[in-house]
Amino acid sequence: MTLPNGLTPEAARAEAARAYELDRRHVFHSWSAQAALKPMVITAGQGCYVWDGDGNRLLDFSSQMVNTNIGHQHPKVVAAIAEQAAKLCTIAPGHANAARSEAARLIAEHTPGELNRIFFTNGGADAVEHAVRMARLHTGRYKVLSRYRSYHGGTETAVNLTGDPRRWPNDHGNTGTVHFFGPFLYRSHFHATTEAEETERALEHLEQTIALEGPSTIAAIILESVPGTAGIMVPPPGYLAGVRELCDRYGIVFIADEVMAGFGRTGKWFAIDHFDVVPDLITFAKGVNSGYVPLGGVAIAPHIAATFDDRPYPGGLTYSGHPLATAAAVATINAMRDEGIVDNALDMGERVIGPGLRELAERHPSVGEVRGVGVFWAVELVRDRDTREPLAPYGGSSPAMNETMAAAKAAGLLLFMNFNRLHVVPPCTITEGEVKEGLAILDQALGVADSHLA
Repeated sequence: MTLPNGLTPEAARAEAARAYELDRRHVFHSWSAQAALKPMVITAGQGCYVWDGDGNRLLDFSSQMVNTNIGHQHPKVVAAIAEQAAKLCTIAPGHANAARSEAARLIAEHTPGELNRIFFTNGGADAVEHAVRMARLHTGRYKVLSRYRSYHGGTETAVNLTGDPRRWPNDHGNTGTVHFFGPFLYRSHFHATTEAEETERALEHLEQTIALEGPSTIAAIILESVPGTAGIMVPPPGYLAGVRELCDRYGIVFIADEVMAGFGRTGKWFAIDHFDVVPDLITFAKGVNSGYVPLGGVAIAPHIAATFDDRPYPGGLTYSGHPLATAAAVATINAMRDEGIVDNALDMGERVIGPGLRELAERHPSVGEVRGVGVFWAVELVRDRDTREPLAPYGGSSPAMNETMAAAKAAGLLLFMNFNRLHVVPPCTITEGEVKEGLAILDQALGVADSHLA
């Protein structure tokens, strides 16, 4: 027996032991207290599965960092990277090359409206940085508004735009970012009882924020089309259209952050397509090439791009539009189209994941709410359904959450956890059988969460 990477289990365990030893000796991990870390070693991946250092196969319901949208080791993308490497491994961004040009064309083919100019970055955070820079230069204004319960990246501007506690150690109040409350009916800040009330009151609050901050000082509003790690809170009907109208009224650039929600994750090419709204800028990364080679970017509307027709854009990156990354993007986008992967994500969400999670919610008192679209779902865990007290504090974890995650992993399921939520975010290629396998394991893990209730 061999693993998908060709190693025997014995060889894989030896490799994993060496990897772990060197990791703990030399690797400095993100978002972590280093002394307490015990990272799981991954030795192989195939489709919707990964193998750990002990040879155990786990169903990847996390898509790693919610980015392996076409699963692990898709043969067409692996082949495209190898073919490009044999042809041209790297080239400066000032030169044109076939992989970058075709990737830009394909991305523009799927963006809404006329967002058909593409600036390539290395990932999502720097895509946000450059989108904000473009908005500031285009408007001549500085402030940028973003919502609480959001995540926009780990670099200076992006992390300050972020509306969760990961921002706090880096927030010195000097980045020109202002936060407001977005719609989230389950934990409404507006005492709303219906989606219509939540939309109306959230838009009133945003307009008041604009008025009090001064419309002439605001360059942009940035919103995740569907907030991701903050809790997969699908905006209620009319909200994003209302934001678009406010931006038009006050001359504010509307940036849709599609880093996590884009490229099939919600069952559309871009999540904002669910709402028939066209922003001025779209940031993307992750699913554009399933994370096989780092890539991100900004899709730019004509009126923003025209600002830099005769005025140099003051920004760039050595690896902007890297040939290996853009070749991977070309293969990924073509595979998603040819294999119906985006449609599969929508179908799995509507027909299998959503109904399956709602059935689990009926059986498990620790589940306060399930919500999502496509292959982008959150399970909100609570100590008490009536009070909606979360199972873990905002900004932290709890023994109950940690034990629930451990139970899922021990049974063969990788989950993405953030605060008091479990995220069900498998690859867009997942099959009905794999979904049901994952939900059966999740059913067991939620029993652990139930055991911690008062």
